[in-house]
Amino acid sequence: MNKPIKIILIVFLVGLLVLIRMFEDQLFYGVLLEFFKTTHSTDPLPSYDLWKLLGSISLRYGMNTLLSLGILWVLFEKRSIVRLSAILYGVLYIVAMILFLLLISLETSGGHLMLFYVRRFLIQPIFLLILVPAFYFQNRT
Repeated sequence: MNKPIKIILIVFLVGLLVLIRMFEDQLFYGVLLEFFKTTHSTDPLPSYDLWKLLGSISLRYGMNTLLSLGILWVLFEKRSIVRLSAILYGVLYIVAMILFLLLISLETSGGHLMLFYVRRFLIQPIFLLILVPAFYFQNRT
């Protein structure tokens, strides 16, 4: 793939990630979105529909994962990198979702920092920011 096409595809895929973030209130069940935008440090969690919350987080994680895998493919064009990344994304999802469920079920007023960060890792493409430099440096050696 030539360089201009790569740049256009990466900008397009990153743009889709940005659109997911911009329209998160309209696309996803946002009971925790609003909660974490306010002073949540001492408040109890708002009432929520657990299945709707898990479905929304899973959908968003899936969308971010597919776009991230697309970005990794365009950058490196290696099936092995995309395959390894997909496995890592799957393992991360299972571990983070179990941790999220534990934290939300053991919720206490004021102790939401860990829940905030686990949720953030699930709904934001942070893992992509870790994988791109890792694979870049691996390819250079």
